[in-house]
Amino acid sequence: MTNLVQTIRGDKVIWMIAVVLCIASLMAVYSATSSMVYEQVNGSSQHYLIQQLMFIGLGAVVTYVCYRFHYMIYAKLSLIIFIVSVIALVYTKIWGLEINEARRWIGIPWINKTIQTSDFAKLGIIIFLAHALSRKQDHIKSFKQAFMPLIAPVLVICGLIISDDLSTAVILFATCITLMFIGRVKVQYILFMLLAGFFLFMFIFMLGQFFPEHIRVETWISRFNEFFTQTGYQADQSRIAIANGEFLGVGPGNSIQKNYLPFAYADYIYAIICEEYGLIGGILIIGLYLALLFRCTIMVTKCPKTFGAILAYGLCLNIVFQAFANIAVSVQMVPATGLTLPLVSMGGTSMLFTCVSLGIILSVSRFVQEARMKKLVLSEIEELDESDH
Repeated sequence: MTNLVQTIRGDKVIWMIAVVLCIASLMAVYSATSSMVYEQVNGSSQHYLIQQLMFIGLGAVVTYVCYRFHYMIYAKLSLIIFIVSVIALVYTKIWGLEINEARRWIGIPWINKTIQTSDFAKLGIIIFLAHALSRKQDHIKSFKQAFMPLIAPVLVICGLIISDDLSTAVILFATCITLMFIGRVKVQYILFMLLAGFFLFMFIFMLGQFFPEHIRVETWISRFNEFFTQTGYQADQSRIAIANGEFLGVGPGNSIQKNYLPFAYADYIYAIICEEYGLIGGILIIGLYLALLFRCTIMVTKCPKTFGAILAYGLCLNIVFQAFANIAVSVQMVPATGLTLPLVSMGGTSMLFTCVSLGIILSVSRFVQEARMKKLVLSEIEELDESDH
């Protein structure tokens, strides 16, 4: 085990953050699913724990594989990944499985599992955008040559996602806007992008009035009404859970609200963590995501290639934005979104694609570290040569 830790390169703090979040996931999911066990699994209290452990194990393999690849391979595959993302989203819209009144999944034959194609599409557009921004830096200020080829792909992906998953589309759009700002796109172009996104939303909202079976406008309206009137059942149970936790929490496995809070193992897992581990546990989770953002910020400032810097930061921002959107729902700062807490909520595709993102981030950090080591070695050789002369 010690040898493995020593051989793993890249940012070890990011590795540690991922491990701690996965441990928190096992503890929280095991507790939050206890009320489901006797209804669905004939009293097997270990079922969901083992299932989550399997996903984490598979996620660890995925992270390591992506970490071992050189991140520049994603630049070469960016267009293909983007096209596959669009095809997958269109396929989902037409032939996807409808679960909880939303068509976000496609079934995997033989293993009775589903994939949420928007998770893959998030990766696709971030990789595509990072490659496009890095390639167009010489004329990034040009509206026709640089900005227009960037805006269309973002609007296409977000437009295909928004009808069944508004929150994911908003988080992804915010990530892309931030990447454009980092990529030195003019502020007036970014404002134009925001305006285009607003008109796209209004257009889809109006379409939803005529095709409510395809666009979840009623769900959007009801969630906003519940948020502003503070009358939603989920909101009430989440508040009670957080209030019960106080400073130190009621202890691991002792949550009461997990028996009443819908989707306590996914959308509202942060409320269960706050109830069982108190304010300390809640702050620790927030601190881990902030630490991830901080470490990625440091890393990208040292990255020698623009593509690697934008790619790693885009993937990190998407994880952190989603995390804080999930937390904001639990503490009643925004309407309910249906977003999971990355690496913590019980999940399948969400967990795996988050691990892909982490693997790519760690791949960038590995080559940043190796580039710095080579630079140090060369500088030492030059100093030795000078001293010899």
